[in-house]
Amino acid sequence: EMRMVESGGGLVQPGGSLRLSCRTSGFNFPNYPMKWLRQAPEKELEWVSGISGARTSGGEGGTWTYYDDSVRGRFTISRDDANNTLYLQLNDLKTEDTGIYYCSQGTRGVDGRRGQGTQVTVSS
Repeated sequence: EMRMVESGGGLVQPGGSLRLSCRTSGFNFPNYPMKWLRQAPEKELEWVSGISGARTSGGEGGTWTYYDDSVRGRFTISRDDANNTLYLQLNDLKTEDTGIYYCSQGTRGVDGRRGQGTQVTVSS
């Protein structure tokens, strides 16, 4: 059974940092592109960032990453294929980054199965 478990969220002041993790099981993680989504209070689910998988990376090795304009330069997506884990480093957090963060298969879009999510709250 495919599982994704997000963690690492918390309460942080504006300008602060967090590192989110997504532990996966039940599928061949290295072969799959992955993404982070988030849902702010009373707003729709939105795509945040994506990363290529082994099958979609260009040439021999290399990883492609993608970011929404609202987080580019502040967030960094990465993956540890040996441990089937996806990460999202959140720096220079803003109040508008508040929401529940989910990981999912795929590079872009909001479709796909998700875990239970991890809450990120940015507040002074």
